[in-house]
Amino acid sequence: MKAVYPIILEQDREFIVVTVPDFEINTEGKDYLEAIEMARDAIALVGITKEDYNEPIPTPSEVKDIVLGEGQFLTLVDVDFADYRRKNDLKTVKKNCTLPSWLCYEAEKQGINFSAVLQEALKQKIAVD
Repeated sequence: MKAVYPIILEQDREFIVVTVPDFEINTEGKDYLEAIEMARDAIALVGITKEDYNEPIPTPSEVKDIVLGEGQFLTLVDVDFADYRRKNDLKTVKKNCTLPSWLCYEAEKQGINFSAVLQEALKQKIAVD
């Protein structure tokens, strides 16, 4: 799922403070680039965690509904939750599969890593890097 969320930025003494109203979270960065990257990362992390717990990911607020305080300004951050999960959710899971014994024998004889081959084939099949 892809979405675009409004974020509020505000210069602090040392950092750019970021508020993400739809997720009720804050983060910060040393400059605007880092602040926006941190916001994207925080939104994606909370979003996939909500998915893992079967909770809904918040719908982005309308920009017109965001109220800004003095010294604050609004910008938008795009987030691709599926892409974030692929790149950052590196936990492994065990899967059992079956194959003919002759094929297993030949592959083991050649020292083939079954997990690596299965991962490579699945990535190719579903067209992801």
